[in-house]
Amino acid sequence: MINLGVIGYGYWGPNVVRNFNGIPNAEVVSICDYQQNALKRAKNIYPKTNIISDCREILFSPRIDAVAIVTPVSTHYDIARQALENGKHIFIEKPFTSSVEQAEKLIELAEKKNLKIMVDHTFLFTGAVKKIKQLIDDGTIGDLYYFDSTRVNLGLFQKDVNVVWDLAPHDLSIMDHLFQKNAVAVAATGMAHFDNDLENVAYITVYLSGNLIAHINVNWLSPVKIRMTMIGGCKKMVVWNDLVSDEKLRVYDRGVEPEDKVSAYPLRVNYRSGDMWAPKVEQSEALKEEAEYFIDCISNDKKPFNDGYSGLRVIKMLEATERSIKKGGELVYL
Repeated sequence: MINLGVIGYGYWGPNVVRNFNGIPNAEVVSICDYQQNALKRAKNIYPKTNIISDCREILFSPRIDAVAIVTPVSTHYDIARQALENGKHIFIEKPFTSSVEQAEKLIELAEKKNLKIMVDHTFLFTGAVKKIKQLIDDGTIGDLYYFDSTRVNLGLFQKDVNVVWDLAPHDLSIMDHLFQKNAVAVAATGMAHFDNDLENVAYITVYLSGNLIAHINVNWLSPVKIRMTMIGGCKKMVVWNDLVSDEKLRVYDRGVEPEDKVSAYPLRVNYRSGDMWAPKVEQSEALKEEAEYFIDCISNDKKPFNDGYSGLRVIKMLEATERSIKKGGELVYL
C-alpha cells in the first residue's frame, strides 16, 4: 500500500485526491490546505482522512510514501525539496518549477535519493494524445512538418503567473512527448493589458530539430473557448478538437508534393486530396490513468516518461519564451 499526502485542495486538488483514492494499492491519508473552506469541503467528503492546514505534517511524516503537490507554482520548489529530502516520491502539478535552476536541483536530489518525480502533464494520458502518438510512431503521418495549437478562453486569470506559464505547458508537454525532438530556439510576443504586468495574450514559435516548427497561441481574453491542434506530416495531417464529444481526431490524407522534375519555372507542387477518417479514441479519465501510472512506477521501480526531465524541458521553453517576449520577439536559443 502506497500512502499519499496531498498538499493543495483548491481547483485541481479534489480531482487528484479522488483518483488516487480509487487505486486499490494506494490511499490518500492526509490532505492539506491553508484555506478553511477547502478543508471543510475535504472533511465532508473524506471524514476518515487526516485534514490539516500545516503541510509539514505531511512532509515529515514517516507514514507517508509520496506527496502530491497541487499548489501555486511559486511554492513548488520549497515543498518538493522538503518532500524529497524526507524520502518521499513527488507528483507535482504543472509547471514543474518556476525556473530551470530549481528543476535541475530537484532532479539531482531525486536521483541522489532514488526517488520518483512525476510532473502532472495530464494531457499525455488522454486518448487523443495516445492515438496521435501511435500515428506518429507507426509512420502513418510521415515526416513531421509542423505543430499548430490554439488554446484560448475568457479567463481564468492567475495571480502569480502569466498566460504562458498557465496554458502553454499543456501544449509544450504534448509537443515534447509526441515528437521527442530537441527545441533549438524560441521566438514569442505577448501583451499585458492590465496593471499586474502579467501577459494575458501570447504567440509562441518554437523551432525544433529536424526542420520542425511549432506555433502556439494562448489567450485569456478570447470571447470563445478553443482547444484546437493541427499536426502536419508528409503523408497525413491531423486535426484535434478537444472540445467536441465525438470525432475529437480527424486524419486527413491531404498534402502537397513537389514535382519530381527539373524545371525552369518556380517550384511547382502536386496537391493530394484523399479521404478523411476519424479514428477511435479511447474514452477514459486521463488523471486516473496518470495516477495509476505513478503508483505503478513507485511499486515496480519504473522511470516515468513524464519525469523531472520532461518537466525541465518544458521549463526551458517557458523561460526562453518569457525572455523573448521581454525582448520584443527576439529569437532566444536554448
